[in-house]
Amino acid sequence: MSRIASFHLIRERPRRQQLVLVRLATDRFRLRHVDGLLFWRLLGTGRGDRSASGADLRRSALFAVWRDEAALEAFLASDPIARRWQRGDEAWHVRLRGLGGHGSWNGFVVADGLAEGSSDGAVVIVTRADVRWRSWSQFARASRVVNEAVGTAPGLLAVIGIGEAPVGRLGTFSVWESLEAAHAFAEHDPAHRAAVAATRSGDWFGEELFARFEPSASTGTWNGRDPLT
Repeated sequence: MSRIASFHLIRERPRRQQLVLVRLATDRFRLRHVDGLLFWRLLGTGRGDRSASGADLRRSALFAVWRDEAALEAFLASDPIARRWQRGDEAWHVRLRGLGGHGSWNGFVVADGLAEGSSDGAVVIVTRADVRWRSWSQFARASRVVNEAVGTAPGLLAVIGIGEAPVGRLGTFSVWESLEAAHAFAEHDPAHRAAVAATRSGDWFGEELFARFEPSASTGTWNGRDPLT
């Protein structure tokens, strides 16, 4: 059986907002013992529907890679973490098959061994970077410009900023109506092209990941809707 990845976006009710930070601290110990979970990262999220900086303290996310789809099914059906998501204000879950990419996340090559996806429909793109401290101010300035551009990009269905830390280890999760739309933004938007060139010439990142996925199935809602329907 091939590996499968998943992404889970959870928003708590206002009166349970403080539980988000508690979960980010405590769930990591529980996730270490989940059968079939090969790689995972608990993530904070940015505010609103763009990838801009700033934290939404009601919302958190989990990115995971599983041994196979059966392991993911078992987790969603019976694990206490997954059951708790059902008591939140809103949750969105998507299964991801591989469409290639490059780089790694904390040394784990996310794209290796994933079930092969199809690029005929919508695509998900995950980026993540470990920004060198000496490059943080330059990265932050470039990111603000790119964030404004991606928010109005043709073919973008949804985007959110994700991070393991408020500074230094940040990324984006975006959903596009087609691979062509994602490529058009990456290759032709001036702000994005300038930022990519600057990261290369300035050696801003200690580690980076760029990965493409087919969203093979989704459930729940993200800000009141499923961006894939």
